[in-house]
Amino acid sequence: VLAIAALGLLINERAGIVNLGAEGMMLVAAVAGYAAAVHSGSDLLAFAAGAAAGALLAAIFGALVIWLNTNQYATGLALSLFGVGLSAFVGQPYTRERLSERTQFEVPLLADIPFIGPALFKQHPMVWVAIALALALMWWLQKSRSGLVLRAIGESPESAHALGYPVRWIRLAAVLAGGALCGVAGAYLSCVYTPLWVEGMTAGRGWIALALTTFATWRPAR
Repeated sequence: VLAIAALGLLINERAGIVNLGAEGMMLVAAVAGYAAAVHSGSDLLAFAAGAAAGALLAAIFGALVIWLNTNQYATGLALSLFGVGLSAFVGQPYTRERLSERTQFEVPLLADIPFIGPALFKQHPMVWVAIALALALMWWLQKSRSGLVLRAIGESPESAHALGYPVRWIRLAAVLAGGALCGVAGAYLSCVYTPLWVEGMTAGRGWIALALTTFATWRPAR
């Protein structure tokens, strides 16, 4: 949960945008993902719904901050408070709902190895997706042209604009990607990690993910 959300926030901050609304985005995504799982029985649809909810809130944040030039910190805090309230209101009917039996994932034979087996080979596939995402993001930011452009925009938007890069649109794309990843993290929390829906269930994980990006000095590997 923390890794996926932190990677999303890292993309935002590499583009020069600080989004303090992670807690609200994760909560709204958690209830959206849980509702999708209840009605469809599909974890994939739950993750898609969570990503869409997170991206939608991030789009609102991006429009306010990037185009209307509102204060990033105040807008992020407002988004977080809005998400907390909206998720509590929308999620009321789902506090009584329960998901179907959860699938237990494990790799045959390897899962039976003492200590190493339970730690590495009895994890949900999203754990491995998070690891792969960190490695991919590390390569993308360091080696790819688009990743270098994103870093350049975060470090010197004026220079990037002078070179002809659409700074606002690239920042919006980064904000949407970060919101979608926070949404996936929220859906994972409610549909896999718990799995249930209760008001305020992120319990500060959005703020922890935000702090992790700073402690990791904005490097995915860390």
